[in-house]
Amino acid sequence: MDEAQLGPEDLKIITLARSAKARVGSAEGAAVRDETGRTYAAAAVALPSLRLSAIALAVAMAVSSGARTLEAAVVVGDGQGPGAEDIAAVRDIGPGALIIHVGSDGAVRETFSP
Repeated sequence: MDEAQLGPEDLKIITLARSAKARVGSAEGAAVRDETGRTYAAAAVALPSLRLSAIALAVAMAVSSGARTLEAAVVVGDGQGPGAEDIAAVRDIGPGALIIHVGSDGAVRETFSP
């Protein structure tokens, strides 16, 4: 799947994830969309006593805000993409969610379908 095949709502969360990454100069940013269309964007946290991937934090923000399910998730970064734990976190609340890995340049690198 490439950017041309994504819908406008997916492109929106890519933009939000890229913005979250750039805003704090993080290695990765992420965004998720819930069943009502609300979006949650986050950057990775790397403190001496706390480490959270951007996607794990975005999922946690959605859950703590009352999201019941996720429709899509995006992680932006030049690393390996979402790890097994990140994919599992998305699947816990969004078993049917599309997960998209995007490079810092905005190019879609891979997608994970349910």
